Amino acid sequence: MEFIKKNGMGILVCFLIAVPSWLLGKVFPVIGGAVISIIAGMTLALFWNDKKGAEAGIKFTSKVILQTAVVLLGFGMNLSVVMKTGKQSLPIIVCTISASLILAWLLHKAMQIDRNISTLIGVGSSICGGSAIAAAAPVIDADDDDVAQAISVIFFFNVLAALLFPAIGKALGFSTASGESFGIFAGTAVNDTSSVTAAASTWDSMWNLGSQTLDKAVTVKLTRTLAIIPITLVLAFLRAKEAEKDGSHTNGFSFRRAFPMFIVYFIFASVITTVSLKCGAPSEIFAPLKELSKFFIVMAMAAIGLNSNVIKLIKSGGKPILLGGCCWIGITAVSLLMQKVMGIW
Repeated sequence: MEFIKKNGMGILVCFLIAVPSWLLGKVFPVIGGAVISIIAGMTLALFWNDKKGAEAGIKFTSKVILQTAVVLLGFGMNLSVVMKTGKQSLPIIVCTISASLILAWLLHKAMQIDRNISTLIGVGSSICGGSAIAAAAPVIDADDDDVAQAISVIFFFNVLAALLFPAIGKALGFSTASGESFGIFAGTAVNDTSSVTAAASTWDSMWNLGSQTLDKAVTVKLTRTLAIIPITLVLAFLRAKEAEKDGSHTNGFSFRRAFPMFIVYFIFASVITTVSLKCGAPSEIFAPLKELSKFFIVMAMAAIGLNSNVIKLIKSGGKPILLGGCCWIGITAVSLLMQKVMGIW
């Protein structure tokens, strides 16, 4: 009862924002429920100045429910199948992720952009948009404004990619007889899953390929999503060592800090899925958990929107957008170069 009394109102508000945002995201998949939810939360925050009764619940949603969403992402991820089918794209994935993270680090230094925002944009651009930002944010102690800024930047370039990539693929001469080359391109160079599926579906429609491109792109994207695990653990390790050096950890290096438990649970969920599928369980049994994960992310984005300062985001938006654009262009160029080198197109 004490938990409900303390957090109930804030959680309920986030839930009420998330439900219509989730439904609208189904209607407009290129935008997605998470973006609609964070915008709705930011808009409501402009008029809701006194959140005292809901503040604790909003904070709980933006942290704990967000971490729970990341854990639930692990269900439905068959590690063995993804690694097997994604083997072809693995060198491209490694190179694009490296390019984005290096660019984010260099521009953070050169342009004096806030480190947390740079990290979130670099991770979100290179791996899987909102999900990667959700995983990395609590590890690096990013505040809600940082997350909102990064999500906004990623969303902007997601929409651009969904609209422009089919035309780019046609101009570059990707094969129209199969969806392999464009599927790999979309899966490795587009930030978020929603825009990956939008671009791949458009290519299938353009050339009557059924779902060839979509199947390929989603498989590649799923393989790329696995990078959440090592990247987040590395970030946690670096943050823990930095805290130890600064003296903020009185007991020295923290194993729990370096290996956050929600990431361990994420890996455990993936292992459960892999073992269950090997034992003959149908993949459909994990579908509800995957959908619940997506809904929890929408709820968390509502909470982050409620805690965000829109005026501050607008004033500080120029440099993060430039950073996101450089990461996006870098990933696209590296993906195309690697495919050319490997003879995929």
